[in-house]
Amino acid sequence: MKAVIQRVSRASVGVAGKTIGQIDAGMVILLGVHQTDSREDALYLAKKIAGLRIFEDAEGKMNLNLSEISGRALVISQFTLYANTRKGRRPSFIEAALAEQAESLYQFFIQSLESESVPVEKGIFGAMMTVKIVNEGPVTIIIDSEDRHKPRE
Repeated sequence: MKAVIQRVSRASVGVAGKTIGQIDAGMVILLGVHQTDSREDALYLAKKIAGLRIFEDAEGKMNLNLSEISGRALVISQFTLYANTRKGRRPSFIEAALAEQAESLYQFFIQSLESESVPVEKGIFGAMMTVKIVNEGPVTIIIDSEDRHKPRE
C-alpha cells in the first residue's frame, strides 16, 4: 500500500461539480492499494501517518503531528499510484488491487486513521474526482507499507 502525503493549508474533493469533502490545515493522503496488500498494511500506514511529525512547532521545526495541530486528513483513493510505466507509453495498472479488495482496504485504512484520533474527510471510491490542494512548504512524502519489511539503514 502506498500513500502520498501532502501537508496542506486547505484542500477539497468534488464529484460532478459538488464538493463532498474539505479540510483546512492537515494532510491530503492519496492512497493506492496493491493486489498483495492486507489489513496489516492499512493499519501500519494509518499508525505511521497519524504520528508523522511534519507540522511546524513554535520554533519552525517539523515536530508536530496531525493531532497536535488539531488537523484533519482528506483521504483519496488513487489506484494510479501503482502505474507500471516500464514498457511502452501507456501505463499498466495490473499491480493495483481489484476494486472490491481495494475499496475494502481503503475503508479499513480510514477507520484505522480515525481510531488514531484523526478526523477524516474522504472522496468517493472509484469516482472521477476533482481534488484541490494548497500544499504548504511544499511538503510531500511517500510512504510504502512494504518499507516496514526492509532493514533500517
